[in-house]
Amino acid sequence: MAEVTVPAPTDRSVRRLWRKVGIRIIPFIGIAYVMSYIDRANLGYMAAPLSKDLGISGSQMGLASGLFFIGYVLVEVPSNMMLRRFGARRWITRILVTWGAVTMATAGVQNVGQLYAMRILLGFAEAGLAAGILLYLTGWFPRRYRSWALSAFFMMIPLSGIIGSPLAAALLSWGQSLTGLAGWRSLFLVEGAITLLAGILVFTMLPDRPRDAKWLTTAEKEAIERRLAQETSEQEARGALSSVRQSLTSARVWTLALAFFAIVFGLYPIAFFLPTMISTLTGSISGISNVSSVLLAGIPSAFAIIAMAVWPKVASGMSAVSSTVIPMGVGVVGLVTATFTHNNVVFIASFCLSVSGIYTAMPQFWRLPPLSLTGAAAASGIAVINSVSNISGFVGPYFTGFIADTTGSYTYALLTIALIMVAGAAILLTAGRKAEHDGTSRQVLPLSKKEKIA
Repeated sequence: MAEVTVPAPTDRSVRRLWRKVGIRIIPFIGIAYVMSYIDRANLGYMAAPLSKDLGISGSQMGLASGLFFIGYVLVEVPSNMMLRRFGARRWITRILVTWGAVTMATAGVQNVGQLYAMRILLGFAEAGLAAGILLYLTGWFPRRYRSWALSAFFMMIPLSGIIGSPLAAALLSWGQSLTGLAGWRSLFLVEGAITLLAGILVFTMLPDRPRDAKWLTTAEKEAIERRLAQETSEQEARGALSSVRQSLTSARVWTLALAFFAIVFGLYPIAFFLPTMISTLTGSISGISNVSSVLLAGIPSAFAIIAMAVWPKVASGMSAVSSTVIPMGVGVVGLVTATFTHNNVVFIASFCLSVSGIYTAMPQFWRLPPLSLTGAAAASGIAVINSVSNISGFVGPYFTGFIADTTGSYTYALLTIALIMVAGAAILLTAGRKAEHDGTSRQVLPLSKKEKIA
């Protein structure tokens, strides 16, 4: 058959293609991630009434929050390898269904021991979701479009705060009328049911890879897969790691893991304890209830979404390291300011700053690992980095609760979080900058100017 030469796609048409991809897949994986973070933070929303009903102290609540991450960390790497084998659609569905069932069962706990057990089971059930989604996105978006795609995806974390806070407040207030159970038990039950429904939606709507997407034309599928294959070839030519063993023994992977640990170290204590912090600070003000504190805790998430939408455009000409370290610095400033203020408005504003900084740094960081990881190494390496970072989910809440019980305030806990973030920024400015330089020493070639169709 004669060859037909067609014009190369314009920059505008290429941007439109990846925008189309983003609109089609990010909402579905986003739903899963929203439910994930609502589920992790729900102990913070219900801390006061749950503690009262079950007789749980602050340090026990912190331990219950953190126990989730034992199973999560242990099976993160195996889970990502299973996702690579069975496909994202099936594996993410499996994760959603099992953790939805565990969350619903948690509504029936009667003591702190049972709560501990359910939190550990929940960690095993949910393990691999975040790392699996990050791996999945590398199979759809090339380097040039990864920054905004990751930012759009990570917006789901603060969005979970905006959705989760009023949902929690409503169920804490009216849950007993709806389900016949205490408000905090109703919260577990309803959120678990929503997670099960999200699993059904993912199974029916999420394609595993570009070639499986019915909403892409044949030419679009080929263009996406050709571009991604081109980047993979160039990564391999630069010496990118490609095997599981290489990624697990790579000093670079573990260094990046420590850096990401530092970024997210403050995320979980803030999610779990911010409503309690607000309740403590405003305790002398009449009319400020537990429900009101939960609603106020959702305000920083709204500001974080705005920051995450704006920052990729502002930082478009920056390196991945710079675009990560700058918002980390903003987060540190917010934490330190919150530590030394006793003014309600300044306290909330400081947390708006700190939460925005932490959330904005997270997607920018994830531009770094794919530069030096590909294939099986990407699956295991991304899982390792996410696993190590999630140790902070165990250490951070327990540490925060212990300090609060010991000192009667959250001051030293917040200062420690700020110092750890400063250490993470130092790692990125040294080892992280070298990793980025090595990974981008050769630029990815643009799409060919002529496409030939046989």
